[in-house]
Amino acid sequence: MAFDSDLALRVREALLTISGALPDEKRMFGGLCFMIAGNMCCGILGDRLMARVGPDAYHALLAKPGAGEMDFTGRPMKGMLMIDADTVADDKALHDWLSHCFAFVRTLPPK
Repeated sequence: MAFDSDLALRVREALLTISGALPDEKRMFGGLCFMIAGNMCCGILGDRLMARVGPDAYHALLAKPGAGEMDFTGRPMKGMLMIDADTVADDKALHDWLSHCFAFVRTLPPK
């Protein structure tokens, strides 16, 4: 599956602002993933944002408009959400979602 290169550029820029450093990138899950300290922070599948928000924030964020379970394996992946393209079309909305991702990933030990 290809990924939206414009969204990838916006994610890079936003994560640089949020984390203070450019994330590493890795092709995973048929898309592009952004890694911070060796841990997956978020990714892009097609034109949707794959958001790693962690188990504690999962249910509250799942209730937000445009958010859905990440279930391409046939089973929902707890702590991972898929965010519709329309939901992150606005830079502020994208920044807000990525802030949730960074807040979770910074709690993980570096790999």
